[in-house]
Amino acid sequence: MFNDATQHRQLARPYRKALLTALLILTFVSGLLFAYININRANYIVAGAEFGMSAYSIVLLFGLRLTQRLEFWVFAYLVPFFSVMMLALAAPLSTLNVFIWVLLIPIVSHLLLGRRLGLAMSVAYIAIASGIFFWRYGGDPEIMQPVILSNIGVLTLCLIAFSHVYEITREQSENRLVKLAHSDPLTGLPNRAHLQSRFEHEQSRHQRHGSAMSVVLLDLDFFKRVNDNHGHEAGDKTLQHVAKLLLVDLRKTDLAARLGGEEFCLLLPDTDSVQAHAVAEKIRVRLASTPLDFNGSQIAVTMSGGVAELGRDGNALNDLTRCADRKLYNAKAEGRNRITL
Repeated sequence: MFNDATQHRQLARPYRKALLTALLILTFVSGLLFAYININRANYIVAGAEFGMSAYSIVLLFGLRLTQRLEFWVFAYLVPFFSVMMLALAAPLSTLNVFIWVLLIPIVSHLLLGRRLGLAMSVAYIAIASGIFFWRYGGDPEIMQPVILSNIGVLTLCLIAFSHVYEITREQSENRLVKLAHSDPLTGLPNRAHLQSRFEHEQSRHQRHGSAMSVVLLDLDFFKRVNDNHGHEAGDKTLQHVAKLLLVDLRKTDLAARLGGEEFCLLLPDTDSVQAHAVAEKIRVRLASTPLDFNGSQIAVTMSGGVAELGRDGNALNDLTRCADRKLYNAKAEGRNRITL
């Protein structure tokens, strides 16, 4: 969820694993069937390759059940599978009908690898298959008719294009769903679910490298008065105003999230509590000196906050937010418009 490529791999992983499992089972069964057919036709080289691919698919199937590296196993399946297909196309005893299997390449490649790698593998193997086709039948005028070649070429290009467009559309739909699930619709900031996911990622990195990390809980002071005096539209505009100001002083690696109501949270990797307090102070001062202009009225708001550091104040996000919330409560009790360290 931290970049598009990682996000799509994570979201696509369950269905790609299920699809690869089904393909391995089908490859095992069909490999034995076609090996038997080619043995009867004395096409022993192809029969041996198909039998080997059938046995190999069972090995991959057992390995796939425990692996966390799905992309590696996808390549471990597709490269031998397509290579055996190319061998079958090139075998002298294979008929013209075997070339129909080439149409599977763009579909399977895109479904298992996504749009970029899927397109690259599709183009590579279809180019090899085209070379084999012209090598075997280039001298046959009955097959080399423009109508036949045009039909084959257009159908192949259509399958590549449709598979690629399908993957693009699927990724765009995933992006929309992820954005809806992990962002606050009013402010556009990440929500609590995104904060939790990002915290877990940063926590793992913290455990590996021992770097500091802090959480800052922020709450607007007397926000109810904004709604009471100026209306709920002004309240919404105020929250959007605060959300924009939060981002001014943050780094790209930092995260500002809205937890609900007028409560916000900052996740600051590689930042100890003293540094986090300085960041929160800068944001507090900026907000206090930047009122919102709403329908000609100046709406001034301030915020209070509390700081908690990973390790010293807790190791789970809930522990840190509880600790920061206690300090936030102290800031409110001490007069508001301050950050408590």
